[in-house]
Amino acid sequence: MTEQEMAVKLAEYGKEIGSLKHRVDDLEEQTQVIQELALSVKELAINMQSMIKEQERYRKTQERIFSRIEVLENEPAKHWNTLTTVIITALVSGLMGYIVTTIFK
Repeated sequence: MTEQEMAVKLAEYGKEIGSLKHRVDDLEEQTQVIQELALSVKELAINMQSMIKEQERYRKTQERIFSRIEVLENEPAKHWNTLTTVIITALVSGLMGYIVTTIFK
């Protein structure tokens, strides 16, 4: 092999090495982008878990509030039922007392 052939081969190898360096640089950049994407997905998953836990706490709080509201809404109905029972009992007792005193007079 002559010096000129060696120089041509060396120049070809230089071009090929330059092309390979460019491809490696592109792969490194793609790898970096994929790593950043993976980290973003991991962070998103962590945030989703946190949101799910927060929603569960919120749902439990809502259930407690709704049950307390239901108790408060039912309280006047209980008082009304008790009052109605007392009034009916008083009227029946008064009527019975009147009938008994009228009959045994």
